[in-house]
Amino acid sequence: MAGRPGATLGGLDIVDVIRAARAAVPHTLNIEIEVTSYEEAEQALAGGAEVILLDNMDVPEMARVVAMIGGRARTEASGGITLANVRAIAETGVDLISSGALTHSAAALDISLNIETM
Repeated sequence: MAGRPGATLGGLDIVDVIRAARAAVPHTLNIEIEVTSYEEAEQALAGGAEVILLDNMDVPEMARVVAMIGGRARTEASGGITLANVRAIAETGVDLISSGALTHSAAALDISLNIETM
């Protein structure tokens, strides 16, 4: 989005994108926007996003963004979440944590099925 080269949507900044989405959906639908920086999070909040997904932020930056949002939108952490860092991420105060590591990094279990005929 704004602040990241090539990340605009048809030349619109984050606030404009949220406004366009809001105009196209029912008022009962929440708008969630993914951000990768403090500045993008400020824009998402200014645009009225109900959920702000903090993507691939380090823990100090995430804590700073959560403090700035101050409960005015729900926050979701995503990207790089592992068992090793999930506690530190939870301690930032985010509302939700999404982790693909539960599926894409799970160890495989090699089992077999033997069928005996009678």
